Amino acid sequence: MSPIAGVKGMRHIALKVRDLAKARDFYQNALGMEVVWEPDPQNLYLSSGCDNIALHEVTSGFPAGAVEHHLDHFGFVIESIERVQELEQELRAKGIKIVHPFKIHRDGSASFYCADHDGVVIQMLYEPQLSPQAIK
Repeated sequence: MSPIAGVKGMRHIALKVRDLAKARDFYQNALGMEVVWEPDPQNLYLSSGCDNIALHEVTSGFPAGAVEHHLDHFGFVIESIERVQELEQELRAKGIKIVHPFKIHRDGSASFYCADHDGVVIQMLYEPQLSPQAIK
């Protein structure tokens, strides 16, 4: 099957968060993302340069575990296996929860999983087909 013409891939995700300030701190300071738009105090958009994440603060009606029921995890593609290992150590040093430690997978990919303050699981992934691609 061929990709649909004009579709550039999955480069945007939106998350419901309990505390926008904590979420902003995590995605900016732990993952190095830049704010690209803050339309109001409950909504924030950040980018790593080739993708975009929207954070929407939900202050009421946010049941415990709600995020986990709607999302297993999302991931960031990392340039090399070595960088995945380094990044795990950097995030550990910042006190970020590591959910699954570094592992090399059967297909030659390598990853670890961490979690943000709301428990959203994020995979840091070297993937042999995706990681070498140039993002335009």
